Amino acid sequence: MLVCEPPKPWKRITAGQPPAGGAPSGSTIEQASGTPSEAVIVTGCGVPVKRAATARTRASTPRSLRSRPMDARAVGVFDSGVGGLTVLHECLVTLPHEDFVYLGDHARLPYGPRPLAEVRGFAREIGAFLEAQDVKLIVVACNTATSAALPQLQEELSVPVIGVISPEARAAVQATRNRRVGLLATQGTVDGGRYHDLVRALDAGVELRAVACPRLVPLIESDDPYGEDTESAVREYAAPLKDAGVDTVILGCTHYPLIRPVFQRVFGRDVTLVFSAEETAREVSDTLTRKRIENGAQRTGAYRFLTTGDPTAFREMGRRFLQLPIGDVEHVTLAQLGAAA
Repeated sequence: MLVCEPPKPWKRITAGQPPAGGAPSGSTIEQASGTPSEAVIVTGCGVPVKRAATARTRASTPRSLRSRPMDARAVGVFDSGVGGLTVLHECLVTLPHEDFVYLGDHARLPYGPRPLAEVRGFAREIGAFLEAQDVKLIVVACNTATSAALPQLQEELSVPVIGVISPEARAAVQATRNRRVGLLATQGTVDGGRYHDLVRALDAGVELRAVACPRLVPLIESDDPYGEDTESAVREYAAPLKDAGVDTVILGCTHYPLIRPVFQRVFGRDVTLVFSAEETAREVSDTLTRKRIENGAQRTGAYRFLTTGDPTAFREMGRRFLQLPIGDVEHVTLAQLGAAA
């Protein structure tokens, strides 16, 4: 007569080869009904034992308390200068447990007036450089670079790449009530046409009116970003959008959140303003969770800065955009970026 030892407490094991027609020792079989109460465990001597209590215990355990893999790598963020720090700020607030590394390409700013093919080359160099820094995700925190290079970066890099245009386009389509949306952006972003393509893909009935704003970035980076010249420029660029009766405006440059009060004053409360920073931070959070590459929620993240320009100038200007302390800034040469591509 066959005698079996009483089953010992269950633990996760690697199943061995099953006997002919049987199941591996330690494996789980789901019955045809698929209900958890009918799951059984095959013991070491081949005796099936129902696991109703175990199934109920696991089902009642909050998902947040179950063990999850943690990815300690940093998130990479880049822009032509300091404008992308507005995106980084929202990421730091939304994901305080994640580490970030930010690269500002000050040596080649601004990107806005440059040909898209040239900007695409810059973005590919920076993307490859950040990937070599072992980041787990890259945020293209520049509307012009997103417009010029996002598909190429997503094809060439092994890590997820997020731009700032798609989150804004989606938010604008959801926000508009009369299906008339305005876009204020750099010349390069307007010429790229990605906002038109994305908005049309989301809702072909939405009319998008785009206006290039070449004066805004220099004014925002000046010593008096809230002066009369800035308000006058905003009113000039806003006029055709107000005449078109838009009820939602995409502020399609990462510099623009810094003068949010000026835009709110010019457009009034009846017009919804969509900023890339907030929408992109949500997209980063969702992507990390969906791909299960987030860091532990109980830790405090860190951030560091790289620039191709003058580290001192980056630090002084960057504090205004980040609105958080900026410590040491590392210098990266254009040769280093080129070598990584």
